[in-house]
Amino acid sequence: MSIPNVKQAMEKISNADPEKIKGVNAVILFDLTGENGGAWTVTLADGKADLEQGKTAQPNLTLSADSADLLALFNGELNPMVAVMQGKLKISGDMSLAMQLQNILT
Repeated sequence: MSIPNVKQAMEKISNADPEKIKGVNAVILFDLTGENGGAWTVTLADGKADLEQGKTAQPNLTLSADSADLLALFNGELNPMVAVMQGKLKISGDMSLAMQLQNILT
């Protein structure tokens, strides 16, 4: 099933399998440009993911992308490594957390 918009993509993260996020304690900022862009903060703690719209002061990981590219990533139309190499996805902060995030979403 295709994810049609950013809000549903962010909700997918907040509804992640508790087993996959067990032991992960981090704050992730999605800083999105383009149509329906904006900032979203996901806090992972105690096997739960909390989502809120807006920026956080001290994220462990920041992912910056155009909203269309983010949706392509979520829908399996864009490989995360290719996106980084092409500059479509910029990652700053905890790189090991970025790798964990990829596993959480699949």
